[in-house]
Amino acid sequence: MSEAFDLFVNRPAPDAPRPIKRVTRHAQNVGRIEINNLSKSYGAFKALNNVSLSIEPGTVTVILGPSGSGKSTLLRTINHLERVDEGFIQIDGDYVGYRRKGDKLYELKEKAILKQRIHCGYVFQNFNLFPHMTVLDNLIEAPIVHGLFKRKQAIERAYELLDTVGLRDKAHAWPRHLSGGQQQRIAIARALALNPKVMLFDEPTSALDPELVGEVLDVIKKLADSGVTLVVVTHEIGFARQVADRVVFMVDGSVVETGSASQVLDNPRHQRTRRFLEKVL
Repeated sequence: MSEAFDLFVNRPAPDAPRPIKRVTRHAQNVGRIEINNLSKSYGAFKALNNVSLSIEPGTVTVILGPSGSGKSTLLRTINHLERVDEGFIQIDGDYVGYRRKGDKLYELKEKAILKQRIHCGYVFQNFNLFPHMTVLDNLIEAPIVHGLFKRKQAIERAYELLDTVGLRDKAHAWPRHLSGGQQQRIAIARALALNPKVMLFDEPTSALDPELVGEVLDVIKKLADSGVTLVVVTHEIGFARQVADRVVFMVDGSVVETGSASQVLDNPRHQRTRRFLEKVL
């Protein structure tokens, strides 16, 4: 049970890409993430240990750290793919996965959780495209199911996004006929199809051949200028240096250091951060 901030969690029973159009979310303070005293354990293993972060709207936060440091677990809690043991997360003031009543938090029903996730896009390591659907159908399925667009509008939006990631000519292709880099670019377009205010990237290039990494990073770099709040777990230090407004370094489920990209990558304060960078640079 969670006791963070006097709140208790009660769960119910079981081609060249086009530029991405800039939006005004940053000025409207849309996409602000508040992570408050999160802890998460798997048996005796402490995956997250009292993690707190504030992420400003429209910014790019890159999370670095060795394997097993809790990076992906933290990312998965932001849209409630993982339940936490203690603490809570808010996006624009709304509790993620819970509703508050008095001094307690009650877990939302699955339908309400899915509705929340519309606003929080997630790009997985291994693409997770629907193999039985064409690229176009992958992009229009969720917007239609959730009632965001009629079919005609969803198709128009899908083609705009395919232009953005440089893959309009693949609209009627099957995922199995695409390269890994193309599949990941389609996965990004699919996440954007719901017009999220937050985008989460879980090591989006880790499953790619080295020569395909650049095409995916180029799309994310363009997205960084769009006003959507980005949180990216990656080992791509060069990408972090170029794009991140803020770098977070994690070890053993805890945030060891956080600051601007130049501060953390060029002048780290902590010895553990320096040791990590010496190994990966």
